[in-house]
Amino acid sequence: MKIERFEDIEAWKEARILVKETYTYFTSIKDYGFKDQIQRAAISVMSNIAEGFDRASNKAFIQFLVIARGSVSEVKSLTYAARDIGYIDNNTFDKMSERCFNLMNLLNGFLRYLRNSERKA
Repeated sequence: MKIERFEDIEAWKEARILVKETYTYFTSIKDYGFKDQIQRAAISVMSNIAEGFDRASNKAFIQFLVIARGSVSEVKSLTYAARDIGYIDNNTFDKMSERCFNLMNLLNGFLRYLRNSERKA
């Protein structure tokens, strides 16, 4: 499948689900600083994929995907904290960890592809 817009990118689709789940799982948390941090990190993944796609070169796109990958790690790290302090249960932790794992794999595969191809601007 040819990617013509950022909405066609599988990693962006997975990041969109991560955002929805993050907002759903943490909606009742009263620790607004924590909730804001994990929600912003999730949104950062989705946003950086989209923003990078519309840059003029693979080099710039790769830079944004690397930032997105870092934000996935941030979400995963915060998910550990959320479980440890009782904000989420083990089932929710497992779901979020699996989503982050899948998203990281998609990003890593896309990065490998971009590093070996030339994308027209």
